[in-house]
Amino acid sequence: MRILRRYLTRQIVASVTLVLIGLLMLFSFFDLIQQLEDVAKGRFPLLPALMLVGLELPGRLYELFPIAVLIGTMFALAQMVLHSEYAVMRTAGVSIHALARTLVMIGLVFAAVAFTVGEFVAPWSDEAGQRMKLSQTNAELKVSAFRSGIWVKDAGSFVNVGRILHDATLQEIKVYEFDESYRLRSISLARSARYVRDNEWALQEVVRTHFAGEGTSVERLPEAKWNSVLTPRILNVLLLPPDKMSVVTLFSYVQHLRENRQESGRYEIALWNKIIYPLAVVVMMFLALPFAYMNVREGGVSTRIFAGIMLGLGFHLLSRLFGHAGMLAGWPPLIAAMAPTALFLGLALSLIYRLERR
Repeated sequence: MRILRRYLTRQIVASVTLVLIGLLMLFSFFDLIQQLEDVAKGRFPLLPALMLVGLELPGRLYELFPIAVLIGTMFALAQMVLHSEYAVMRTAGVSIHALARTLVMIGLVFAAVAFTVGEFVAPWSDEAGQRMKLSQTNAELKVSAFRSGIWVKDAGSFVNVGRILHDATLQEIKVYEFDESYRLRSISLARSARYVRDNEWALQEVVRTHFAGEGTSVERLPEAKWNSVLTPRILNVLLLPPDKMSVVTLFSYVQHLRENRQESGRYEIALWNKIIYPLAVVVMMFLALPFAYMNVREGGVSTRIFAGIMLGLGFHLLSRLFGHAGMLAGWPPLIAAMAPTALFLGLALSLIYRLERR
């Protein structure tokens, strides 16, 4: 069984790698076409555009990994069926359960690779790509759907930030401070803010209005210190959509939203999706197993690859559908994240049961 396990691992790894390279080349070509439109309009030069496509590769790899694993495993098993290797294994006494355990072990290795790429490589490369694009175009971060910028609850204060530059510099800052009875104590307006260290910001050109008793007073300061829960790490959340963030970043941001009693459902669903996503790789391998039972007359390699593509796309679309539906319907984040993987696992088990009953 050990020799068989090594042989099966080599075949599956080779097939998955081939499929993954093909998918990455295809999607990178589409990304390059999109970037060339910006190059043609003079937004940024060709070399940064090529670098941007390269920085998007880890994110594409993470996104396409379950589909590549499904198609690659189907292809490897189909080749074994085509050359009667699978029939020999079954005749030699290899049970379906032993084969399933082998696929799960290989799938766990793939899951570890997917988690590593999605947690450490893809978020960094996607963030670097967004920062490079913003710096090349001298653009600002699209911080909010509100015309006034973003609003943040900071202990006893409410903070409004008008613009955020690519280097995490804040512009047009308004800080509204309230006392324990929710009475307005002061309003601070600053032209810009630069992060110093340990939640400390340096405000530039500050105009602060104090409200005390029946009167008000105004002071103007060229520079002032400001302690806030806002940090560049939290601001990095604005660079990437939730599904491209790391688990650590999502967890810290969810905690920040909860501490300030803000809506965190979207980020909680993304957090659970990131945690469960590597397990989807194992489920995809398990789903490929029933196709090894198919007789060659029931469909060739091309039929199985087409089925794998449809199933992979179905899983990808279903994951997005449940994510959006979970936010709209207020489902528990864990349920919204687990549902697609559980459905495909149930599909795999039902197919295996049906084929074993023949």
